Amino acid sequence: MQNEKVTPTYELRIDLNVLEHLGFNLYSNVPAILTEMVANAWDADATRVDIRIDTSQDVIEILDDGHGMSSDDINNRYLRVGHRRRDKSNFPKSPGGREVMGRKGLGKLSLFSIAGVVEVHTRKENQSSALRMEVKAIEAAAKDNKPYCPDPTTADLSPDLEHGTRLILRQLRKERVRVMNLRQRLARRFSILERDDFRVYVDDQEVTLADRDDLRHVQFLWTIGGWSLPDAVVNPLETITLDGSLPDWKDFSWQIRGWIGTVAKPRQLVTDSSNLNSIVVMARGRLFQENILDRLNDGRLFTKYLTGQIEADFLDDDEYTDIATSDRQRIIEDDERYRALESFLRQVLNKMDSKWSEWRRRHGTKEAKKEHPVLGEWLDNLPSGYRDQAEGLIGKIQKLTLDDEDARREVFRNAILAFERLRLRGSTHELENALAVGAERLLGLLADRDSLEASLYRDIVRNRLDVISHLEINIQDDEREKVLQEYLFKHLWLLDPSWERATGSEILENPINSEFGSIKAGLTDEEKNGRVDIKYRNLAGKHIIIELKRASRKVSSTDLATQGQKYRNALRKCLKDLNRDNEPHEFIFVVGTPLKDADDQDYVKGQLASVNGRVVTYKQLIDSARQSYKEYLEASKELDRVYDLVQRL
Repeated sequence: MQNEKVTPTYELRIDLNVLEHLGFNLYSNVPAILTEMVANAWDADATRVDIRIDTSQDVIEILDDGHGMSSDDINNRYLRVGHRRRDKSNFPKSPGGREVMGRKGLGKLSLFSIAGVVEVHTRKENQSSALRMEVKAIEAAAKDNKPYCPDPTTADLSPDLEHGTRLILRQLRKERVRVMNLRQRLARRFSILERDDFRVYVDDQEVTLADRDDLRHVQFLWTIGGWSLPDAVVNPLETITLDGSLPDWKDFSWQIRGWIGTVAKPRQLVTDSSNLNSIVVMARGRLFQENILDRLNDGRLFTKYLTGQIEADFLDDDEYTDIATSDRQRIIEDDERYRALESFLRQVLNKMDSKWSEWRRRHGTKEAKKEHPVLGEWLDNLPSGYRDQAEGLIGKIQKLTLDDEDARREVFRNAILAFERLRLRGSTHELENALAVGAERLLGLLADRDSLEASLYRDIVRNRLDVISHLEINIQDDEREKVLQEYLFKHLWLLDPSWERATGSEILENPINSEFGSIKAGLTDEEKNGRVDIKYRNLAGKHIIIELKRASRKVSSTDLATQGQKYRNALRKCLKDLNRDNEPHEFIFVVGTPLKDADDQDYVKGQLASVNGRVVTYKQLIDSARQSYKEYLEASKELDRVYDLVQRL
């Protein structure tokens, strides 16, 4: 069939101010503009839309196989800015019976925000039409308040076009043409994709739900109003179905359908071009609001893991006032329909919160055991009464947002040790209460003073056992008195774990006047220079003076008493001068072998009593220290097994 021969005249009349606000500056990105073109194709009953972008050639093409336009359609509808697409007298539905998406008649102006030249090639029935529009010429006509007449073109650039429309955009504004993740961004702007009667392609690749790039990460899913789950895209661990309306809505025709899901980790929602942590609102199959989640202003933790898409066609119902802004990206938010939608979503989020926490604990434990089998080994060896609590703890940690897995393993290690210490103390009721409240309370419990004390004490015990072992080695090697002196000074608890010393009272081999300063106590030169190996004052005020002898050196009680009397006399004079002569003292002599005169115990006792002294051997020190920690070590044998297990994490 031959094309009809027509010589059309095209005319666009528009005020320059309107053009700048509703055309050149209303849209700022390619996805928003392409949304308008795809919506136009839908309204034209197209079954396929092809988008091709060649920035190297400075060209974008949009081709659809819809019913196309005649020259009258171009003049009376396409070039008529503000043409009300949904007037009942003017086809409220498409010829194919579709609920049309267009409403304000402004979408075609969006092309001028990214292109200096727009060519339109269209064919309807047996008539082909083509025109070329230039931004500079439109601006000049609008400035002179004259109609703009696009140039008709006879060049048949679309010989393969049986019906439909091809748009060619040239002289692109490069600063606005960003096409990164374009399929993803288009997929999040339409809910009509993958219908049998409608497909969209970008550079010959179909845009599908999978391109959203959030559905495949969804771990827990809430479907709304009978939305069907696309099995090929998402396979959630848990699913709940919710009603799509509220009983107090005045209009029973208001219905919501769609889905809201949560992912395992927030970073799964971050892409190169956008953050998918949002709930998209659709109406009539196209984007109506990019993210209503921001409007809800819900700061609960689980909302950071959330993504979704809901359809609320009643927001764009022809029977009501149009509440979409000019660019159809946002909503006039004081409308009763929008308030109803907000109320609905707030109730949905409240329902999601408790389930999300429960599911995360349950599946987090499974996930953690799979990644770290040693956790399963630990849980399996716990008594049944503790296992549920421990699994809850592991599940919470698995879902914590941490920088890397090494950090998570470290948290697991510390949590296992803390749990076992609490179990050793019998604090199960605290764990139960903490788990009931939430992760914050649990972590607070593990960090409280008692738990920290238990943790530190365990570390102290292990450290002190090492100290005792090193002391044994020093004695066996018959180290000099100086070495033993410095070692015991660092670890005074070896002398008696029950002693408590006043902070800052320790003295290591200093003359007596270094402690009391330049007082006038009538000290002799010998007394002023008198030194002891170690001295400190306990909390009761008693002065503890310690004299050490090399492990192999043999001394008598007389030797010890003579040495002690020199320092005791100087100490008494200093204390009397300070009116503190009521403060008691005690000498401890540490030796490696029995005293020379040990056979005469009465004599030895008398000599030591003269300076209020006693003798302790190094072996007694070691045995006493070990005995002091024996009870704890016996009770914590199980912790040794746990400690070894933790090291394998």
